[in-house]
Amino acid sequence: MSNNLKKTMNFSQALSTVMGIVIGAGVFFKISSVASSTQSASLTVFVWVLAGLLSIASGLTVSELATALPVTGGATKYIEYTYGKPAGFLFGWSQMAIYFPANIAALSIIFGEQFASLFGIDKVLIVPVALIVSTSIMLLNFVGNKVSGKLQTITMIAKLIPIILIIVFGLFKPSPVSPSLFPITSGEGTPFFTALSGGLLATMFAYDGWINVGNMAGEMKNPKKDLPKAIILGLSLVTLIYVLINYAFVSALPIDQLAGNGNAAFDSSRLFFGDFGGRLVTLGILVSVYGTINGYTMTGIRVPYTLASTGSLPFSGYFKKINKSGAPYISGLFILAITFIMIFLGSFNLLTDMLVFVIWSFTTLLSIGVIVLRKREPELERPYKVLFYPVIPIISILGGLFIVVSTLITQFQLSIIGILVTLIGLPIYFYQKRKNEKSS
Repeated sequence: MSNNLKKTMNFSQALSTVMGIVIGAGVFFKISSVASSTQSASLTVFVWVLAGLLSIASGLTVSELATALPVTGGATKYIEYTYGKPAGFLFGWSQMAIYFPANIAALSIIFGEQFASLFGIDKVLIVPVALIVSTSIMLLNFVGNKVSGKLQTITMIAKLIPIILIIVFGLFKPSPVSPSLFPITSGEGTPFFTALSGGLLATMFAYDGWINVGNMAGEMKNPKKDLPKAIILGLSLVTLIYVLINYAFVSALPIDQLAGNGNAAFDSSRLFFGDFGGRLVTLGILVSVYGTINGYTMTGIRVPYTLASTGSLPFSGYFKKINKSGAPYISGLFILAITFIMIFLGSFNLLTDMLVFVIWSFTTLLSIGVIVLRKREPELERPYKVLFYPVIPIISILGGLFIVVSTLITQFQLSIIGILVTLIGLPIYFYQKRKNEKSS
């Protein structure tokens, strides 16, 4: 299988890419839903560790596919190669219909909520602010990669500043709360399994993005050696950062004040830095969220374009149109339209739970695919083989199944909506396939 990508990426570049992809807005805003589920400081911190370990296991597993199948298209192509073209199309369809619009919508909503809290404006303006934010970023991406790329660089630096400040002050400043981390228990009256599954589902949004790590395998000088190292070290550092910042949150506010508090990061910052300092930190968080939305927009608008380039979508001729700046603007407008619908109909936690459910359904298939290909194509060249096979893949599969099944049990209606929207892709695929066959 040919690979035309230039192998220029070294270990340090791979490491920074891993951390840059994963660290986003979830670390600031998922503490409220995690605390609501666990009702316990010890379990709140523990689920962040568990989610990190699961992400590492899954990242290591999927990376075997990335090095064995260095094809443009990433996870979509891995699923297509393993399970067939309809399955690959369904993954691409779910990304353009659910995953990217839900991410952009959820982050735009949280931007609006934090903007309202920071400047004391009426909450009825949250939705208009969210619409303005998502539209402005889409327009910036229509200008071209240079503008959106520079914005991504600036906001990457901006996101690290509030994280470092909250961790440092949270660890070393005298705290009004002394959280107990052991034994690991759920809150009184909350079943442990229910608390664990709800907390884990919430944390997985913050780790979202690692599935794209394997996409860089074809550009690495030494993927066999550097890719697993970058994943293990990168996701381990991300996990450490997430655990420390959440320890800072549970040290700043009692668990009952964190639970359901969408302004937990803002309230904690005010305790650490005073009112003015807290507002400055929150402003930095807003810049970080803006950059995270930009990252998902940059990637998301290229999914319909990629599917259209192979004639897989109805109206492919429109979806693959690009403007003078090289941006797929019709694809972008499609993503933006779905984003608008989700902003009006959803909430931050509802949308993030749906996208986690959908993405982990396919992630689990990818992990199973490693075992399938080991059996089906033992002769396939694998520059990198997952460590401790089959233990690591099995951990990834069991973790993915836990997330998917627990979501089905605890949020049945949301899960069914995600499944139905994904399955709508099947008649679209077969309709377009027949149409292409007739025209050829």
